[in-house]
Amino acid sequence: MKLWDKGFTIDKQIEHFTVGNDREIDLHIAKYDVQASRAHAKMLGSINIINTEELQQLESGLDNLAQQIETGTFIIEKQFEDVHSKIEFELTKQLGEVGKKIHTARSRNDQVLVALQLFYKDNLKLINTKTKTFFDTLLELSETHKDALLPGYTHLQVAMPSSFGLWFSAYAELLIDDVHVLNAVLKIVDQNPLGSAAGYGSSFPIDRAFTTKELEFATLKYNVVAAQLSRGKSERAVASALGGLANTLSRFAMDVCLYMSQNFGFVTFPDELTTGSSIMPHKKNPDVFELIRGKCNKIQTLHTEMLLITNNLPSGYHRDFQLLKENIINAFEDMKNILDIFNYAIQQVIVKDIDLTDEKYQYLFTVDSINNLVVDGQTFRDAYQTIGSEVQAGTYKPDMSKEHSHIGSIHNLCLDDIRAKFPE
Repeated sequence: MKLWDKGFTIDKQIEHFTVGNDREIDLHIAKYDVQASRAHAKMLGSINIINTEELQQLESGLDNLAQQIETGTFIIEKQFEDVHSKIEFELTKQLGEVGKKIHTARSRNDQVLVALQLFYKDNLKLINTKTKTFFDTLLELSETHKDALLPGYTHLQVAMPSSFGLWFSAYAELLIDDVHVLNAVLKIVDQNPLGSAAGYGSSFPIDRAFTTKELEFATLKYNVVAAQLSRGKSERAVASALGGLANTLSRFAMDVCLYMSQNFGFVTFPDELTTGSSIMPHKKNPDVFELIRGKCNKIQTLHTEMLLITNNLPSGYHRDFQLLKENIINAFEDMKNILDIFNYAIQQVIVKDIDLTDEKYQYLFTVDSINNLVVDGQTFRDAYQTIGSEVQAGTYKPDMSKEHSHIGSIHNLCLDDIRAKFPE
C-alpha cells in the first residue's frame, strides 16, 4: 500500500531503490506517528471534520496500534512503503471508511516531520538524563581520587603534576557545555510542524494551536514553508550537538586507552572488562574504550553528512530527505549505548599508584621549584633561569617536601561548584 497510490503498479526495481530500508528505520518512529495521528484526529473532531463517534473509533484503533508497538508485535510488511501507509492501512482494515479519514488535512511530509520531531525531543531528553548520570559518576570518582597524583602532559611530554581528581572532574565539566548545546537543539526541534501538509498548508480550517498543545510542543512552526525547510536544518543541529558530546567522550576514551598502556600504566580495569589476543597471552586490551572512541568519531562525521545531503536543496520537499533518517536515528541509538557502557565501565577503573621518583618524572616539579624561589624573594624570570640552568646542567633535584606541600592548593577541587553548573 502506498499513500500516493493512483491505480498503477510501480516498477519493482524503482520501488526497491526508492523505499530502501524505510520499513526497518520507521519502527523507531512508529509510536510517534501514532501519537501525532491521535492528536490530528482530535483536532479534526474539534473542527467538525469528523464526528464524535468517528473520533472515538480512530482513537480506539490508534490505541490498539500503540499497544502493538509497545509489545513489539507491530511489523511493517513488504507491501507497505513506510510506517505511515501501514498505520493508515490498519485503521482502514479495522474501521472501514472511517480509517481513511485520518489523512484529511495532512500530507506524508508533515506526518514524517512531526514524528521525527517528537522522536528527537524524547531522545535528546533521554541523552541528557544519561549524560547527567555519567556526570555524577565522574564527580564521584573525582572525589574518591582527588589526592591521587597524576603526571600532567603537554605535547605528550611530562609537564606538571596533576591529579586523578582533576582528570575526572575536567571531563565532567566539559559535559556541561555539551548539555547546553543539546538543550539549545531541543528548543529547535520543539516546534510543531503538523498542519504544514506538503509544505504549503491546508485549505481546511485546521487548528494548529490545538495539535501543538496536544503534542506538548513549546510552540509551532508558524510559516508552513519554514516547517518544511526545517527538514535537514533540524538534523544538522542534532548532528552537531551529538557530535559535540561524542567529541568529549572520544577524547576521554582515548585518555583511558593511553593511560592503560604499559608505557603510562596509570589505570587498569578488572580482567572481565578487557579482551585478549589470539596469539599473545599477556594482552589485556581496552576494546570497550576503543569502540567508544571509534563510535564517537563516527558520530562526529554525521554533521558533514547531513550538511552535504541538504546543502543546496531549494525550498519544498525533496526525496533526498529520506536519506537523513537512518543515520540520525542510529546516532541516537549509538549515543545512548555509549553513555550506558562508558558509565558502567568507568566505575570499575582501578587507579594505580604512580612512582614519581621514576627518572622520567624528574622534571615534573620544575614549575613548583620556580614558584618556591619566587616565594623566597626571587623574581619569576630569575627563578626560571636558575631552575632552567640546573635542568640543562643535569643537576636539578626537586625538594619534594616543598613541592608536595602546596600541591593540594593547586588542585583544590570545587566539585560542588561544578555540580551546581549542570543545567536543570
